[in-house]
Order: sequence, then structure tokens, then C-alpha cells
Amino acid sequence: MSSEPNSSLLERVRSPFEGPNTLGNSNGFWLTFGVGVVSLALYPVLFGTYAAGERAVFLVYALLGVSLCFVWGFCGILSFGQVAFFGVSGYTFGIVGLNVSSYTGVTLGIVAGIAVATLFAAALGYFMFYGGVRDVYVTIITLVVALVLKTFMDQTAGGEWAVGEAELGGFNGMRNIPNLAIGVGDIGIEVSRAMHYYVALAALIGVYLGLRVLVNGRFGYAMVATLEDETRTEMFGYNTTFIKLVTFTLGGALAGLSGVLYVTWGNYINPQQFAITAASMPVIWASIGGRDSIAGTIAAAIVLQWIELQLSGEWALVIVGSLLVFVILVMPEGIAPRLRTFVLDRQSSSEPTTTPATTEEVTD
Repeated sequence: MSSEPNSSLLERVRSPFEGPNTLGNSNGFWLTFGVGVVSLALYPVLFGTYAAGERAVFLVYALLGVSLCFVWGFCGILSFGQVAFFGVSGYTFGIVGLNVSSYTGVTLGIVAGIAVATLFAAALGYFMFYGGVRDVYVTIITLVVALVLKTFMDQTAGGEWAVGEAELGGFNGMRNIPNLAIGVGDIGIEVSRAMHYYVALAALIGVYLGLRVLVNGRFGYAMVATLEDETRTEMFGYNTTFIKLVTFTLGGALAGLSGVLYVTWGNYINPQQFAITAASMPVIWASIGGRDSIAGTIAAAIVLQWIELQLSGEWALVIVGSLLVFVILVMPEGIAPRLRTFVLDRQSSSEPTTTPATTEEVTD
């Protein structure tokens, strides 16, 4: 009898994070999720603080991939511009952090970086969605925005391109960006190396769980309805343009958060963060992992970055490109959704089937 209250409590704890709009609502999934989190948490212990500090960028980029998975997989907005919000946030943090040299400056830089990325996404989304832009044209415009930002930032070399003490640096990028910290004046906490790894991990887990709650709530149902049939959703009285704007803005905010974590990890940012190669990577991660699977996108981002690190150079691009082509041709929905389908099929096939009784058996 004591197991029943415990089971009921566990169901109540899990219920906000589960629903039809997310993959993984079983005990096996949450067990796997827990093992994955513990494994990532133990990485600094097993491999050292230096290795953890270097690999923290995997988690940061995974968060960038999640920002695309959210807008693309749950609302149908394929945005190549996530790196635009990522880069704008990073440069904003650098400008504020270099000009206000204290814990106050870094704290303000965090807020300013995320806020500027969010407002930039809101402004861009407003002109696109309320201007009637949709489908592939959204993809083109967001990519063009990223490339325009790269072209502009490339020519910002020289002392005349400085905001106070912060030189934009052109091709060379902005240097000496302060570490992640929070505080006021000279009192605060500075984060570096392994601690930065744990902050990035906590942010990734928090965003993942938060998005599971969001997409399984009323707004999440409206997002998915807009994805599946926008016209029918409008007929039910929903403002699909506003839904897409809010979704796109939230995606920009998440990309901005990852941008802040990136520049505080490497203390540096350059215009290559706006380049087409950088813009395509979140799309690749979401496509391979599953654009409607947040966990799948996270796993794909981490694994593919590890592959690129091990191979480096052109071989990394060949392997990742070949994997992308294979996944799109064989399992266009992505690896995680296909794996879920496979598991469900195995479970259904293993369940005993009952055959209806024959007339003779009934008579007997």
C-alpha cells in the first residue's frame, strides 16, 4: 500500500513535464534522462576541470540548437537567424562588460545581452509575420539578416569602431571579454572553468524542462496547431500571427542566453559567429536529432560537436554531411522520433494477443 502514494506523488511531479507534444513520457525515458544528467554532472570529476571547461561550449551550442528546435519543431518556423541573436547578444555583453569594469557591469551585461537579442527577435518577427512573410521566405530573410550582420561586423576594424572601451575588432573580433559573474560593485561571484560548465549544464537542463512544460500547456497546443494547420487554427479564433511572433521571440531569447554563455566561456567573439557555416549547424543538429525532439537535438548537438573535435578539418564536415544526408533520406523525422517509434513497435509486438473464441468453443 505504501507504494501507491509514492507512485501517485511521482506522477504529480512528472505531469507538468509530460504530454502529447513531447517525446519521452515513460519511466524508461526519465531513467535515461537522469542517467544522462548524472553522467554530464560527473564529467569534471572524471576528466578534470580543464577538460570540463573546454567542453562547456558543447552545452552552450546545444542550447543554441534547442532555440531552433523550439521554433521549428513546434511552430514550423525554420530560422537560419538563431546565430544572429546569438552573436548580437555576445557583442552586447562584451560592450557592457568592457565599459563597466565591475561585477555590476558583468551582471548588467548578462541582462542587456539577453534583452537586446529578445528585442531584436521581436522586431524582426513583427515585420516578418505581420508583413505576411511565411514558409521558406522566413528562412531566407533570417539567413540574410545573419549574413548582413557578418558583412557589417567584418569591416569594424580600427579604433573608430569602438563603443567606449570596447573595440569591435572587425575580422579579429572582440577580445578580453570578462568571465561570467554576478554581483554588485566589488562584491560578487565569478564563474570560470568547471563552474562555467555547471552553469551551462544547469541552464540547459532548466531550459529543457521549462520548454517541456510550455509546449505541453495551452500555448504549446496552439503552437502545434499552428504548425499542423494554420488556417484551421485561425478559424478556431486563435491569432496565429501573434503565436508565431511570441514563439520566434522566445527562440531569440534562448539564442541570446547561449550567446552570453559563449562569450563568457571563451572571452572572445568574432564575426564568424554570423557566417553561413555557423548558421547551418543548429539546423543540422535539429534535423539529425529530430526537430520536434528537444532531447534529441541536445544529444545530436553534443555528439556531433565531439565528432568534429575528434576529426577536425575537412573529414569532420564530410562525416557530418554524410550523416545528415543519410538521416534525411532514411529517417526524415530524425533519430529520436524514429527511435521512439521503434521502441513503441517492439512493445506492441511483445504484448500478448487474444484471439476471439470460435463458435464451437462458445457452444462447449
